[in-house]
Amino acid sequence: MIELLFVACLASAPEECRETSLVFTDVTPAACLMGAQPELAKWTNTHPNYQIRSWKCQQVSTTQMDI
Repeated sequence: MIELLFVACLASAPEECRETSLVFTDVTPAACLMGAQPELAKWTNTHPNYQIRSWKCQQVSTTQMDI
C-alpha cells in the first residue's frame, strides 16, 4: 500500500495545520508521485478552506497502521 501524506493548513489561519493521508492499494510509488497533484486538487475542491503546504508518497508500514 502507498500513502499520499500531506499537510493541509487553514487558509484563514495558516498556522493551524493538520496531517492527512490518502491510502492507495493498487499503485506504485512512482504512480503515486505522478498522480499526487490531481488527487490533492480533488481533495482541495472538497475542502476549500484548506491549502496544501507539503506532500509526499511513502510505503505504508503495516506495523504503524491503526487497528
